[in-house]
Amino acid sequence: MKQRLISLFLILLLFIVQARARHDSIKLELLHRHAPQLNHGKPPPHGRLKDLIHHDFIRHQWREETRRGRRRSNANVAVEMPLGAGRDFGIGQYVTTLKVGTPSQKFRLIVDTGSDLTWINCRYRCGLGDDCSEHRRINKKRVFHAYQSSSFSPVACFSQTCTVELSYLFSLTACPTPVTPCAYDYRYADGSSAMGIFANESVTVGLSNGRMTKISNVLIGCSDTFQGPTLQNVDGIMGLGNSKYSFATKVAEKMGGKFSYCLVNHLSHINVSSYLIFGSSNDQIEVSGNARSTKLELNSEVSSFYAVNVLGISIGGEMLDIPSQVWDMTQGGGTILDSGTSLTFLTDPAYRPVMEAIEKSISKYQRVNLDGVPMEYCFNSTDFDETLVPKLIFHFADGARFEPHWDSYVIEAADGVRCIGFLPARFPGTSVIGNIMQQNYLWEFDLERNKLGFAPSACGNS
Repeated sequence: MKQRLISLFLILLLFIVQARARHDSIKLELLHRHAPQLNHGKPPPHGRLKDLIHHDFIRHQWREETRRGRRRSNANVAVEMPLGAGRDFGIGQYVTTLKVGTPSQKFRLIVDTGSDLTWINCRYRCGLGDDCSEHRRINKKRVFHAYQSSSFSPVACFSQTCTVELSYLFSLTACPTPVTPCAYDYRYADGSSAMGIFANESVTVGLSNGRMTKISNVLIGCSDTFQGPTLQNVDGIMGLGNSKYSFATKVAEKMGGKFSYCLVNHLSHINVSSYLIFGSSNDQIEVSGNARSTKLELNSEVSSFYAVNVLGISIGGEMLDIPSQVWDMTQGGGTILDSGTSLTFLTDPAYRPVMEAIEKSISKYQRVNLDGVPMEYCFNSTDFDETLVPKLIFHFADGARFEPHWDSYVIEAADGVRCIGFLPARFPGTSVIGNIMQQNYLWEFDLERNKLGFAPSACGNS
């Protein structure tokens, strides 16, 4: 009888622990790439805009060149990571922090749904004559000293993981000895690159109740060499693409197959932040309107990107005359969401009617040419009346509608100047809904059900 009572007590205790776990979540703070802690000062909006557009153009071109080139559920737990705009860092992406290794070290990473590799500034070995103190910085940058982490496990260069499975992540074929780590030379769309070795490592993330949890065997790139304008004020990149070894897939599969983010306004300073969430986003971020959902096209013609089925675009209540091929991935078109691209790209047959419709509504304002900014239509926004901006809606094939905020497509480019925030792309080609268009919305990527949920939100701290 006593043993039976003890067993019942243990079952009840287990039930209570599991019930409490349903309310756990992990948050990562997300910062915009142009934020003050990263840039030690506030960049002028005009110069920043030129940098963003240059990055976007090169990234889009690379995406087009490579576009042709599952998981167990635990929906009761979520991971939350702080997420903020990069304005004060002088970049156009969003930034989070991640603790890596055992003992853990904290690093600031760009959050990128358009890439798959998560990597950090890292040294694999302590060479002869090196200062190997634990907190030493190299070139004033934080460095992960891999040899000091007990959980750091390099991927062997002779393994199938290296030679086959990581080939799409630019693994190198050189393998002088069986114990040599698998090396990579990872290239980005804007010309940035990172070189280093692959390893499995532990990361430490926070739960919404204030506790911490460790996730083991996460593929991490240990980069001893990297270059590119987007990487000057950060410690690496968090790859959230839809692929086997991305950070999103690894963590989401332990958290119910979902991840979500809410992007604060891209002009927000570092003190305004939201969250990158793995697991259910219910009650984690407050929404200010109806939640909607549409189908996510995973494992499609656009590789590891997150594609959606757009039916068309309406402006001011009227559907625009855009050929259906523009939205059809099987006919050279298609649309993706990308947190790593700032502005929104539309292929030519969609770009022209969208621009003409919006131009009509703001034609009373004086046009302005911004040197080095290729956006076609900018204007003097002194005394600008935002009620003149017509409602733009992306219509999805399954009936869902995405209605971005007006300042997500008539964007502030400089003091007293706004621009229509679209860039043209060639057709055949992919249209891209960039992070400025996504701002002040909660986006939930359900990788198990192939569903994208979205709802308007102030994206402030919950």
